[in-house]
Amino acid sequence: MRLDLTTPALLFPAISLLLLAYTSRFLTLATLIRELHKRYLEGEGAAVLGQISNLRRRVQLIRAMQALGVLSFFGCVFSMFLLFIGAETLGQGVFGLSLLLLMVSLALSVWEIQMSVGALDLQLQDLEDEEGRLHRRPRKRTPRSRARR
Repeated sequence: MRLDLTTPALLFPAISLLLLAYTSRFLTLATLIRELHKRYLEGEGAAVLGQISNLRRRVQLIRAMQALGVLSFFGCVFSMFLLFIGAETLGQGVFGLSLLLLMVSLALSVWEIQMSVGALDLQLQDLEDEEGRLHRRPRKRTPRSRARR
């Protein structure tokens, strides 16, 4: 397979946008963690602690996603350099490695999204449970409702 200098450069915009999205996810989680920390200090310990371990795992995943994305980006640049100096076989190998790193980063992204959806499902279930408890409460009978019987 012939690989020219512009092929690795095609990934630059994609990897850059991906890293931007990862950073946005990280900053969103950081804000949420700060809010949960504040709630914990205000006395909502048990309710907050369950969410903290999930967020810790997600932050670790995002950190790994970012590192793999950066390494992939570096690999693309390095493969371009190798192709530029005429080391075509080595350049192809480095480019293949950078594609592999990008695929692992994307796989971790899918895993983090699944964790996020799982956490949202738990919160929605809590809301549905609370709503069910509210609707199951017996109504107080008023004199008017007794008169209708």
